[in-house]
Amino acid sequence: MGKVRRVYVEKKPAFAGKASELKAEISNYLGIEGITNVRVLIRYDVENISEETYQKALVTIFSEPPVDEVYEETFQAGGAEVFSVEFLPGQFDQRADSAEQCIKLLSEDEEPVIRTAVTYVLEGSVTADELAVVKRHCINPVDSRETGAEKPETLVQDFKEPEDIRIFEGFTDMPEETFRKLYDSLGLAMTYKDFRHIRSYFEGEEHRDPTVTEIRVLDTYWSDHCRHTTFSTELKHVTFGEGYYREPIESAYLDYKETHDAFYGGRDDKFVCLMDLALMAMKRLKKEGKLKDQEESDEINACSIVVPIEVDGKTEEWLVNFKNETHNHPTEIEPFGGAATCLGGAIRDPLSGRTYVYQAMRVTGAADPTVSVKDTIPGKLPQKKLVREAAHGYSSYGNQVGLATGFVREIYHPADVGPGGYHCPAWRPHRT
Repeated sequence: MGKVRRVYVEKKPAFAGKASELKAEISNYLGIEGITNVRVLIRYDVENISEETYQKALVTIFSEPPVDEVYEETFQAGGAEVFSVEFLPGQFDQRADSAEQCIKLLSEDEEPVIRTAVTYVLEGSVTADELAVVKRHCINPVDSRETGAEKPETLVQDFKEPEDIRIFEGFTDMPEETFRKLYDSLGLAMTYKDFRHIRSYFEGEEHRDPTVTEIRVLDTYWSDHCRHTTFSTELKHVTFGEGYYREPIESAYLDYKETHDAFYGGRDDKFVCLMDLALMAMKRLKKEGKLKDQEESDEINACSIVVPIEVDGKTEEWLVNFKNETHNHPTEIEPFGGAATCLGGAIRDPLSGRTYVYQAMRVTGAADPTVSVKDTIPGKLPQKKLVREAAHGYSSYGNQVGLATGFVREIYHPADVGPGGYHCPAWRPHRT
């Protein structure tokens, strides 16, 4: 059963929605007129599966006969340009995972291994430069890569016994030039200043050199995704533009500044930043004794308020949770996964506080998604790709867990060149 089989599945012309949509985008959005037809095929590489199970899966799991065409091992491209895209190693391949689970339902004694890719076929006249443009449109290098047409000998991965964890010998007393070269070679998310701070910690507190694992774990937790470093950036020059809302916004900021000075006067470690702006009202209300109905617990990552609610004529204490989840940076570089995990975070956090999540709301923002792809800022994804993929990611996660989204609003502004969106699910109260 170790032989690798290859299957291509393509929607019949009447059902090929993704292919026709991509054809329209290539023509209207990318401005490439020579491509006359586009085909999109899902490629499955399958191993460790019996002939009997394979034949059943071919028309029940890999395809739907009424709407799909199935090609085994290869298909006719007729001289068209063909390229395939697969997930990067380490990225979760949901289609492959679902197929493996479904095959186990057909035959519980088999342990299939499946890899998938999406194969694009471009018919018509296309230059090398135009092909490169189409590939950039279809491939996000953060999560995917182009893969060759050659079928692998095996899909089973053989993991070698890991070596002993490396220690950065001399880390704490390394000369500055050598230390800088070490930092440059690691490709870390943290800044060089952060890296030096870690050296000071290990030198003064641990009195030892760190391991590679320790540095990598610290780098993960130091990332913008976990530590929200963007929100902790010191704001030194705050100005207010002219407009209808200038007066109330400026008034609110000055009120915040007075509170900040009263709370942290004389402290250099407390400065104006977006994180402090978000939390100051809560700190002030708590100091004034106006948050006595707030539940405090180590197990919760959402705001819980104790609310008296009348049920069948009897007053009961319920907990109401409020949780905002923002995934601006991950969504900007990987829209599908960023938006999906954003909703996931907003769901699991109230769950940790014993609250049932019953409805979500999605409020996202970006710049104008209708602008030409040629106007995309270098190094960034086009706004159109951001808003579409983020919507797909949010929907994918919500649909899989069965969560209804009762409110959806997208806000576009030319100054918002990244997906400045946040997702704010709402939850049903939980009885204490």
